[in-house]
Amino acid sequence: MSPTAFPFNDAITLVPDLGVLHCSGADARTFLHGQLSNDIALQQPQQARLAAYLNAKGRMLANLIALRDGDEDVLLLCHQSILPAVQKRLGMFVLRAKVHITDASDQWQLRGLLGQAVERVLGQPLQPWQVLAWRDAAQSDTNGPAARAVGLYPADGAARALLLVPAGQTAPAATLDDLVWASSEVRSGVATISAPVVEQFVPQMLNYESVGGISFKKGCYPGQEVVARSQFRGAIKRRAFLVRGQSLPVPAPGTEIHAAGSDQPCGVLVQSAAAIDGPAGAFDAVASLRVDAAQAPLELRLDQITVPLTVSPAPYPLLEDI
Repeated sequence: MSPTAFPFNDAITLVPDLGVLHCSGADARTFLHGQLSNDIALQQPQQARLAAYLNAKGRMLANLIALRDGDEDVLLLCHQSILPAVQKRLGMFVLRAKVHITDASDQWQLRGLLGQAVERVLGQPLQPWQVLAWRDAAQSDTNGPAARAVGLYPADGAARALLLVPAGQTAPAATLDDLVWASSEVRSGVATISAPVVEQFVPQMLNYESVGGISFKKGCYPGQEVVARSQFRGAIKRRAFLVRGQSLPVPAPGTEIHAAGSDQPCGVLVQSAAAIDGPAGAFDAVASLRVDAAQAPLELRLDQITVPLTVSPAPYPLLEDI
């Protein structure tokens, strides 16, 4: 179970797991609006969009953070393990649209800001999905592309932001290992899709409607009917929870969860990380669980070893509870 306060409240880390796609061209925003679960057409420069990229059955191929980059261009952040597949699949649907999608990961330096580092580096707090243009006071080049920061959901009360700095400009030095950022990602309760769990979840199974990841007012996109039916017909039987256990190595995303004594899995680990404040071998994870099983004793079964799990609710209110 996640403690009440994140143990590192002033940290800067590297963020090696995320990559950047650059969508350019006169039709970039219109094209992405028709592909993703969130509203890209009405997105303002000071807004980021969390969005799901779905197959026709409404299952998540990826989650993306979209940022405007000029009038029509868009930057998409996603997990490195699925970035080539996302780039390829989006490219299949461009057809005659004026859109060019490239891997721009080497053009940006990513930093994770935790706790007091958010205001110390940026000069102000950020709300989740708020975007702030940023330039280091020591940066002499004022003509190049501007860095920008994106507010994220907090981890155990510690503010979090993602800073994107163009390659060649000065980025803040990392003060702690990126394992600290990985832990904060999990404990925020907003899961990131990686290769082992592609096409396993409808967005609501990860609470995406409750963390700003779905627009129910926009037009069609792949999987929209499944998402709408899940939301409005009371068919959400799985939700994201936080779990903690003890095992070395840290169990990987995609590991099945069982209720004690049951042969049938009742959930799966979506994203996991070492618990930086726990005993040796402790780990935290975002898990997608059957709601009716979340109160039962749960466990992982790893190489004939049973790992008991402690379950906590997601650290934000669900849309149905608002």
